[in-house]
Amino acid sequence: MSDELKLPGEKIAILEEYVSGDNTFDDGECVRSSVIGKIKFDNEERIASVSNSKLTIPKVGDIIIGTVEASLGSMIAVSMKYINNRKITSNVECICSTHHLRKKNVALVQDIVKLKIINHINGTIHATINEPDLGVLFTKCRKCFGSVIKIRDAVKCKECGWIDDRKLSSDFENSDFAKLEI
Repeated sequence: MSDELKLPGEKIAILEEYVSGDNTFDDGECVRSSVIGKIKFDNEERIASVSNSKLTIPKVGDIIIGTVEASLGSMIAVSMKYINNRKITSNVECICSTHHLRKKNVALVQDIVKLKIINHINGTIHATINEPDLGVLFTKCRKCFGSVIKIRDAVKCKECGWIDDRKLSSDFENSDFAKLEI
């Protein structure tokens, strides 16, 4: 283990010597760090990793809950707040492709969503929203910011009556997500 701290994107090893391990990614030529941390080499398995105790990075298959920070035509950017029901404070973000869904608004800025991590590519964390239990957990009316209720595959504002299409989680209107481990 090296005491030298590496920053995200910094070169750790050449692919001919080591393969990518925890908190690293393969750029086609080198193994690079995806977090700030100390290098760890497993010389038996030939794996280069970076240990990091300050930032929590989700692994493939982890379920995250977070707040939508940006909603673009074909993807959303989500600031993660919980990984597998455990609160995190590192403000790590992931992106989720939405172009394959037949919804005008999969999720809007400030919606609370539940996603599943599918991979790490070039230092970017990618998630999916395709499963029935994944999607919007909490939202407000985008016209008047009033409370909404679920109507089939959409939400309807209790105050102004506006109906909006969203990719709702099967856990929508279930407040258990607010009682997660702190």
